[in-house]
Amino acid sequence: MRTWFKQLKVTEIAMESTGVYWRPVWNVLENEGFHLLLVNPAQVKALAGRKSDGRDAQRIAQFLQDGRLDASFVPTPEMRELRMLLRHRVSLLEQRNEVHNQIRDLFETANVKLSSVVSDLLGVTGRRIIEALVGGEKSPEILSWKVRGSLREKEKLVKESLKGYFNEFHRTMLEAYYKHYQFLTQQVADFEQRISARMEPYSRKVELLVTIPGVDQIVAWTMIAELGVDQSVFPDADHCASWAGMAPGENQSAGKKKRTRCRKGNKALRRVLTQAAWAASHCKKGYLPRFFRRVKANADWGRAIIATGHKILIIAFQMLKTDTPYRDLGDDYFDKRNPVRTTRNLVARLEALGHHVQLTKKDLSNA
Repeated sequence: MRTWFKQLKVTEIAMESTGVYWRPVWNVLENEGFHLLLVNPAQVKALAGRKSDGRDAQRIAQFLQDGRLDASFVPTPEMRELRMLLRHRVSLLEQRNEVHNQIRDLFETANVKLSSVVSDLLGVTGRRIIEALVGGEKSPEILSWKVRGSLREKEKLVKESLKGYFNEFHRTMLEAYYKHYQFLTQQVADFEQRISARMEPYSRKVELLVTIPGVDQIVAWTMIAELGVDQSVFPDADHCASWAGMAPGENQSAGKKKRTRCRKGNKALRRVLTQAAWAASHCKKGYLPRFFRRVKANADWGRAIIATGHKILIIAFQMLKTDTPYRDLGDDYFDKRNPVRTTRNLVARLEALGHHVQLTKKDLSNA
């Protein structure tokens, strides 16, 4: 096919993004002198009753000739590999969490209530107790000696929680689950080491991104892998947010705007942005936690998380594009932006509490 295209002197090629089926064709034609265009299926959707592969190809070719197609973002081969590594790491974590739940359910089946006492069943204390159970230990008194840290104050509760009906069958299943959990943990560590080595050329950008409240190293890695390092592929930050699925849709009728859900976008990027927003909302001071609380006061928790994640993405986009460090606007940014409204609201709150407020301007000449 590639040779045939070159014989026909083809220069422009457009293809529909359908699952993963476009990727083998893209791999064959990439870096071969063609101008490739990957388009959204919604943009070239056929009319009902007129769907066939031949008609689809003719329609896409006509749209390409007329210049009516918008190119979808296709990252470089290196970034595609980083995406696969990071997404597989998430898959490993999901599998490990499933095994964690299987161990918890096994304990419940055996009347072992350890998960009701310890906050993390697979923490230091939990792993020590599990390893002792796998080794054949049955005595709750001896098992309770495995307690470490602040749980020593709950040693009696731990001993009571271990008085169940744990038999040989449960021990066999626990050993299988725990070995699987350890294997997945090692796999996660191995993949993180590989990702860290591949991220060395982008260490400067990672250092910039982790200065954003709520953004850690894993979130920074994912943002670089999903967005790439060349932000010129997006016209502006708003287009980037729309592509990521972090911008609300448009629903306007008769001059009225109605609330809509966010459009579908990059799931991996959306996941880490919501995680970063949740972490930023727990900060005590700063622009982002203040922004989260401001949105949450007028909407629900979910909308506030999405709005904060959208704000983090806009900030990260500008930082990656301009290579500038993060500068926090401060938690009093919204108060200073409109001081008259802030003053009016504060006075109204004091008067609602029964106070009489008389304001005087501060003399700044002697400051």
